[in-house]
Formats: sequence, C-alpha cells, structure tokens
Amino acid sequence: MVHKGASVTSGGGVADSGDVAEGGDFAGAAPLSKGGRGRPRSEAVEQAIIEGVVRLLEDGVSLTELSIERIARTAGVGKATIYRRWDGKEALFVDVLRAFEEPDLERPGTSMRDDLVCVLESLRRRGLTMRSSTLLHNVFAQMKTLPKLAEAYQETVVAPRRRIIVDVLRRGVEDGELRADIDLEMANDLFVGPMLLRTILRPGAPLDDHLAERIVDTVLEGLRPPPR
Repeated sequence: MVHKGASVTSGGGVADSGDVAEGGDFAGAAPLSKGGRGRPRSEAVEQAIIEGVVRLLEDGVSLTELSIERIARTAGVGKATIYRRWDGKEALFVDVLRAFEEPDLERPGTSMRDDLVCVLESLRRRGLTMRSSTLLHNVFAQMKTLPKLAEAYQETVVAPRRRIIVDVLRRGVEDGELRADIDLEMANDLFVGPMLLRTILRPGAPLDDHLAERIVDTVLEGLRPPPR
C-alpha cells in the first residue's frame, strides 16, 4: 500500500508528492539536519529506496560502486527524493544495515543482571542473523574499506547501544549490584567482548540459547560487591 503523499511512478517505483523528475537535480530539496533527514517522509518511499539498495547489492554491486543516481533509478524515484531523507550514501547505507538487524529486545528493568542478559541476547540474535546472511556479512566486510560508513555506523548504531549498557551498569552500582570501584567502560567490554568474539572472530563457535546468561553470570562473579 502506498502511503498518503506518495504515488506509484510509471516505472513501478514509488515517489512522494515532493519528488522531482527521474534524474532531476536537487532544486527544491528541503534543508537537511546535520547527520539526519529533512522533511517528514513516506514509509513506502523509504522502503522502496532501501529495497533498491538491497537489490543492487544482491546483484553483486559493491558499496563503492553504488551511486545515488543508480539507487534512485533502481528504486524508481528521483535523486532529490533520496537527498530529502538522507544526507549522503553513508547515512542511507546505515539504515539499510539497520533494516537487516534484529530489533533490540525491551529490557525488563527488574535488575542489572536481567537487563544485561537482555542486551546480550539482542547481540546474540544479531550474530545469528549475520551468520545466515551472506549479503550482510559481505557488506560488513566492505565497510573496512569505507571509513566514513564505518564511522557513521559506529556513531549512530554502536555508540547508542554502548551507552545503554553503561547506563545499566551505572544503575547497578547505585543499587549495590556492582562494585563502586569498577571502570564502567571496561566492564562494558568484559560483558560484550565474548559475544562479539563469537559472532565476528569465531564464526564456528556456538551461539546457543543460554549464552547471554552464561556470559553475564560469569563476568558478574568477579564484579559483584563482596558479601557483607
């Protein structure tokens, strides 16, 4: 279904009411906020653009070969439509990666341990998705040669998740579940590191259902306050 404000183009793509002719210039595009998107956007148009990128990647086109013009042609929209939503290829590619990823699980908030298990379970599920998707694996491999994309992914995806874990650990200190002398950034690495090691550096290592619980409980053995 095409959302209000969007229309199907003659080529089968989706265009919104502010679109320009196929291959048009950027005149009339709304100013973009720093690192983000501009005008309110139609989900149908965004989905068509993201699916266009995925289609090109599935056809073997590398990230470095992808251009906004080529993406627009594949998605059936004008270039200005893309620039109204993303301020460049890096921002668009980050959203493409997000579309593949498992959503973060809602943290129960019952204890520091339970919240940490929930966060690591989200990482485990994303690891399973990575293993089952050759396309996603190849895209992440290509990111090593695209520092701007890697930086954008770190800033918009990895860093916010890291802050979530640090906040959980900080509340653990306040609630007496974690020693007060703990370096929270280091503790974050201790919890997340084993899961990332298995999902990235040891692709053959098991990612079993209870792995998140085992990692959290093992690390907490050394970080809990001594018994009174």
